[in-house]
Amino acid sequence: MKLKKNDPDFFEIFNHFNNKEILEYVSISKRTRFVITLATLITNTSKEKYAIAVRDALEVLSPLEIKEVLYQSVAYVGLGKTFELFEITNNVLSENGVELPLESISTVNLDNRYEKGFEIQKKYFGSEIIQSMIDNTPKGQERFNDFLAGYCFGDFYTRNALTDQDRELITFCVLATLGGCENQLRGHVQGNFNVGNGKEILIDALTILLPYIGFPRTLNALAIINEY
Repeated sequence: MKLKKNDPDFFEIFNHFNNKEILEYVSISKRTRFVITLATLITNTSKEKYAIAVRDALEVLSPLEIKEVLYQSVAYVGLGKTFELFEITNNVLSENGVELPLESISTVNLDNRYEKGFEIQKKYFGSEIIQSMIDNTPKGQERFNDFLAGYCFGDFYTRNALTDQDRELITFCVLATLGGCENQLRGHVQGNFNVGNGKEILIDALTILLPYIGFPRTLNALAIINEY
């Protein structure tokens, strides 16, 4: 409301573009639009806008789904940029009558998290790709493969509440928002295709992202999609 009052010209321009014009071109559901919006706001640490989005997302997403978008993002964005968003999320949920903590939806333990994460990597990207990555890892750097399998994929991708399609789309949106992650973005474009998110879904996602991440990062991500 302060923006509308103090910068009415900008507010009118952005509001029309973000809430009217781009929506004429997308066919994804309102639920998916909120998943995309939450992911990019988390990545940019847009605290005030994120708090509003969490509140509005409760219309179409469960508290567990909202929390999982945040959880899913941490391995890619890092805790440094997301730590305060946990408190913001919890405050908004509590203000809307949600009792915390939410139920645990973890499906792995310390004994099987690596194995389960490795299985998901192969499912998303193919056994040959993952094995090639392992085989070509320089000596002394193998730990990062273990971290990917156990922490990134084992601890997070195995959780309930979100589908494979949700999780890969979140990752795509995070990487596109970050920028400078073109190698990883290529892999996750293929990962999205492999779990059932087709080219048009990714283009719709970029359309939703554009007002938040700007043209350079949007066009870079679009160019990668168009390589396929």
